Amino acid sequence: MSGTRTPAALLLTALIGCVGSLTAVVGRADPPPEFHQAPASAASLENPVRGQSGAATAGSKLYAAHCAACHGRSAEGAGNIPALAHSRVQGVPDGEVFWFITRGSRSGAMPSWASLPDEQRWQLVTYLKTLVSAPSALPAPPAASLAPISAPPPLPPFTDFRYEAPGAVHRIRVGDLPAPYATRSAGNPPTIVARPADVWPMAPDGFRVQLYADGLATPRVIHVAPNGDVFVAESGGGRIRVFRGLNADGRPERSEVFSAGLTKPYGFAFYPAGPDPQWIYVADTDAVVRFPYRSGDLKATGAAQRLIDLAHGPGHWTRDIVFSADGRTLFVAVGSASNVDDSDTSPAEKLRADILAVDPDGSHLRTYASGTRNPSGLAVDPFDGQLWCVVNERDGLGDDLVPDYITSVREGGFYGWPWWYMGPHQDPRHAGKHPELGARVITPDVLLQPHSAPLQLAFYQGRQFPAEYRGNIFATSHGSWNKAVRTGYEIIRVPLRGTGKADGEYQDFLTGFALANGQVWGRPVGVTTASDGALLVTDDGSNSIWRISYVGDSG
Repeated sequence: MSGTRTPAALLLTALIGCVGSLTAVVGRADPPPEFHQAPASAASLENPVRGQSGAATAGSKLYAAHCAACHGRSAEGAGNIPALAHSRVQGVPDGEVFWFITRGSRSGAMPSWASLPDEQRWQLVTYLKTLVSAPSALPAPPAASLAPISAPPPLPPFTDFRYEAPGAVHRIRVGDLPAPYATRSAGNPPTIVARPADVWPMAPDGFRVQLYADGLATPRVIHVAPNGDVFVAESGGGRIRVFRGLNADGRPERSEVFSAGLTKPYGFAFYPAGPDPQWIYVADTDAVVRFPYRSGDLKATGAAQRLIDLAHGPGHWTRDIVFSADGRTLFVAVGSASNVDDSDTSPAEKLRADILAVDPDGSHLRTYASGTRNPSGLAVDPFDGQLWCVVNERDGLGDDLVPDYITSVREGGFYGWPWWYMGPHQDPRHAGKHPELGARVITPDVLLQPHSAPLQLAFYQGRQFPAEYRGNIFATSHGSWNKAVRTGYEIIRVPLRGTGKADGEYQDFLTGFALANGQVWGRPVGVTTASDGALLVTDDGSNSIWRISYVGDSG
């Protein structure tokens, strides 16, 4: 996040953090009084430009310039940012939306924007109320400055995208963390642009990067079937796609839709392990379902069987799954409904911000680990069967708090959210609450740049890369929005050095998805090892899949 943000920009980026709270009450004729303690008078505030086409047009220009990068040009949503078209936002009273924008949230996720002129706040409300269906086209956002960002360099061990380079080594320790609010909490969502013709992802020497597939509908989690077929969840398209073969250009020879009509599919897993799985389990945002599968199937041969319902609604929508090494347990990652709501008093947080466990037939649902704000990615280390995850930590405490992380997961472990973080550090927004939990908070294995938004991880099991890569963790970083100069937008490597243990170090591996001026053309999400040992990475910024192969030292 760079440069000076206009009031309109700050308002719109703040909405990104609060829209989950808005959607918690939309669609109800009588919003509950606990909605941010809004007074009864808020709903009765009259929108002076309600229904006026000119006001909606003005609001659409604000949206195109400052909101579309995260919510999508057609308001379809992206990543952890919910859709606004076809959504329940239309049911929130105009005055209540206006009041919330003006007042801000008690948690600090959204500051007050009372300084913004009333007219602009009402224009935005008016435009949001037109999104009953997705607009076919939005006004083009104004061109951003092409000048490189000139902000001062970050203070180590913290960094930003300008200093990310293949092979660069990072390590953040708990003792490095600043105090809460040491810097102002920023609102700086990325402006997504087309990849310039002369720009390509950058990998270490000896590696080649090829475009494996493009034109996809929000590609997210990616896995390889035992027979070598590549499956990917197209979350935006509600489907699972499968690729087969590889031609001379590094592209698949065949592409088919395995299943469609899903609800924001994200994680999926083959079961049982081995060369002949019988099922593909898929995590929709509201349920875990499974399809019959036989090796080589390119189309689902039966209807989805619904196994368990999952908490869903506002907030983090991704649901990842992975089976334990012995196949007896299915782990399910469910992100929080909010940034930092007190889960004691927020019913929407029930069975969220947790890693759940369930038997393969859908029975015996229980909590395996808790206090994980958004455990977007799960993986089991084939070396020792240990469960690992990546977690997106909370926002609103400043540029360098709270670190996102990669960690092994302990059964019964508590990782702090929402009251604590990184060991015995209490979130000031919950000061004095649950003192008995402070000593229980587990410090994660690898602390990452705050707000970098890691989404997936995979253990490299191929033999194409040099030997020192074998068994290492590769993880994706979707990129920041709550940081003054953005960070992330890369693939990182965590060396385990044959021990199955991480010592806190991680390295930049694949970079270059952000331009020097701070615009972004790519956002990595999923990562897996192909059957030939290449690395496959999904990118929902350019709606592509990238293939990274080792070709040997050039020197």
